[in-house]
Amino acid sequence: MAFLPKPRPVFAVARYYAKTRILSGSIRNLMSKQLVYSEFGDPLHVVKIRESEVPDLGSQDVLVRMLAAPINPADINTIQGKNPCLPTLPSVPGDEGVGEVVEVGKHVCRVKFGDRVVLSSRLLGSWRYYGVYNERDVHQISKNLPLPEASMLSIAPCMAYRLLNDFRNVEHGETIIQNAANSPCGQSVIQLCRARGINTFNIVASHCGYEAVKAYLLSLGATAVFTLEEAEELTAFDTSLARPVLALNCLGGRYEDVMLKLLERNGAIVYYGCGYDLPIAKQFLRCDAEFYRFHIHEWEGCASCVEKDIMYKAITQQMVQGNFKAPVYQAVELKDYIYALRNTLHCEAFTTLNYVFDFTV
Repeated sequence: MAFLPKPRPVFAVARYYAKTRILSGSIRNLMSKQLVYSEFGDPLHVVKIRESEVPDLGSQDVLVRMLAAPINPADINTIQGKNPCLPTLPSVPGDEGVGEVVEVGKHVCRVKFGDRVVLSSRLLGSWRYYGVYNERDVHQISKNLPLPEASMLSIAPCMAYRLLNDFRNVEHGETIIQNAANSPCGQSVIQLCRARGINTFNIVASHCGYEAVKAYLLSLGATAVFTLEEAEELTAFDTSLARPVLALNCLGGRYEDVMLKLLERNGAIVYYGCGYDLPIAKQFLRCDAEFYRFHIHEWEGCASCVEKDIMYKAITQQMVQGNFKAPVYQAVELKDYIYALRNTLHCEAFTTLNYVFDFTV
C-alpha cells in the first residue's frame, strides 16, 4: 500500500535547512538535501535523495533557498529520457520552483538578498532545498503571491499567456476552443480568458469523473465544457457562443478533428504540448486556417528580458488579485518523493492531482 504522508500545515514559515549559517558572503560547508538521477529511466528506480555540499557562488550567481517546486509530467518525461532537450547527468530534476534569494554574487544586479524568485529557464533543477543559479535564470516576483501559484508560474500560465497572445488577436466576446482543458495549461487558459472577457469552449474526456471535472472548470470561469462525444455531435456550431477563432491543440486524433470542424473560417490552430510533435497533415481539411507550433522552451530561448517581464507581470497581477489559482495540488515533503512520483506516474488522464514539494517544513 502506498505511503500517504500525514496531513500537516501547508507552506508554513520557512525554517532553513542548513548545517552552517551563511555569513559575510561565505557559503562554506552549507549542505542541502536534493533529488538526483544519474541515468535515464523509471523515476521510481533512478531518482534518489542525496545530501551534498552547496558550491561557491560565481560572480553572477545567486543562492536560492527553495520554498516550493511542483512535479510536472514534463519532469517525468525528462527523467525517462523522452524529452528532446535533456540535461547532462547526474542532474537534479524539476523545471519549476519558487524560492528566496539568500546570497548574491558580487556582480549580480537583477535581484538582491531577500527577493522571492521563480526559475525562468528549464533544466536547472528545483527539487532541492538550496540551488545556485545564474541571475539570468531567475525572475523576481511579488511576495504577495501564494506559494502554490508561484511555484507553478513559469510553465503552464506562461504557455497559456503565449498561446493567447502570439498567434491570433482574440478580442473581448470572441471564442477559443481547446482540448485537454483540465490540464494545468488548460485551466490557465480558462482563467486568463475569463479576465479578458474571452469565451472558452472546452473539450475533456467523458471518463474519470466528468461531471466533477465540468463543475470545477465552470467554477474557474469556463464558458462551456463538452465531452469529446458531445462536441462531435455538433453538426453545426449550435451553441450560444460565437464560433471559435483560435484552437489550442495538445492532443491528436478525434480531439484534433473536432476542433478543425468547429473552428471559424480563417481561424488559427496551435499545436503545443503533446501535440507539438504531431504531423500537421490535416491542412487540406481546412485550407483557410493557419497552422502553428509552439514550445515554451523555444520561446524562452528567443525572448528578451523585457518580454518575459511583461508576461510575468500580467500573470502575477491576476494571481495577486485572486483571479487566478493553481491547479488542484497536494503538498508533500521531499522525503516522500516516492509517493508523489508513483502517483504522478499512475494518474488517470484529465483528473491529475498535482504534487508540490514543500520545502518550508
